[in-house]
Amino acid sequence: MNRRIFTRTSCALALAALAPLASAQGWPEKPIRLILSQPAGSGADAMARLIGDQLSKKLGQPIIVENRPGGQNAIGAQAAAKAPPDGYTFYFATAAALVMNQYLFKALPYDPRKDFIPVGMVGRVPFAVSVNPTSQFKSMHDLVSFARANPGKLDVANEGPKTFSGMMVGLLSSQLGVKVNSVPYASVSAGVTDTVGGQIEVIVSDVPSISQMVKAGKLRPLAVTTAKRISGWESVPTIAETLPGFDYAGWIGIVAPAGTPPAVVQRFNREMEVVLSDKEMAARLLAIGPMTEGAGTVAQMGTFLDGEHQRWAKLTKELGILPE
Repeated sequence: MNRRIFTRTSCALALAALAPLASAQGWPEKPIRLILSQPAGSGADAMARLIGDQLSKKLGQPIIVENRPGGQNAIGAQAAAKAPPDGYTFYFATAAALVMNQYLFKALPYDPRKDFIPVGMVGRVPFAVSVNPTSQFKSMHDLVSFARANPGKLDVANEGPKTFSGMMVGLLSSQLGVKVNSVPYASVSAGVTDTVGGQIEVIVSDVPSISQMVKAGKLRPLAVTTAKRISGWESVPTIAETLPGFDYAGWIGIVAPAGTPPAVVQRFNREMEVVLSDKEMAARLLAIGPMTEGAGTVAQMGTFLDGEHQRWAKLTKELGILPE
């Protein structure tokens, strides 16, 4: 009798273990949602739709981009976190949604670490320190020299103290040993407009937001925040050339609700890798914003996220930023 019960139990456990694999073999059988926290028409929206279109061709089902903006990414993140983990919802997530928010806000309607599992990396978004073309600053050395000689007199536009650009201003001030006047703007476009118009001399912003102004000669970049010079901007130095080891960039990755079948995640990751490894696709994405080097593996994405949590926990502590 005990042997019979043991055999039945073993069979049941084996079938339960195989269930996700079996369900994944027929996946996908219907359209897939790709949720993002940015509005329609934004740069992230353009990226999601471009990638989603190519993924749909690989998977044989439509990828429906669903915009859930607002709440410092919390609305979209919560919608993705609470979605059924059946392989038909994925989250097109920013660094803020998956990492930074945890160290900036006391309470979130989702848990960045527990509610999602990694799928793959989309790409990194470099930031830059730029000036009005008429500025006296021709290099980072000029800017730093002025800031040291004139504490608190250099105005630097950004999107606020708890945004990526705002924290870059704080980090640069700390590591360079200078005091600047951080000027927050409600949007990067407003900051760009004032810098182009001469109302403010310096701005820290993501590269995609200023690329057209740079091409038109209305802004002059002094340095980028990534460790290596970026494609198309090879003449622009990196901050790391002044501060060795400095390497910061925004990024976008894809995650799934925790509990999504591993076989589904692996399949989605493989198709992401194929799509993002295409040179034409990489060039099209770069024109919008991110630099991609492929999706990487699921394990690599997980390791990357762990490293980012360690980095931002340390950075917010260094800058004295407390969750609110």
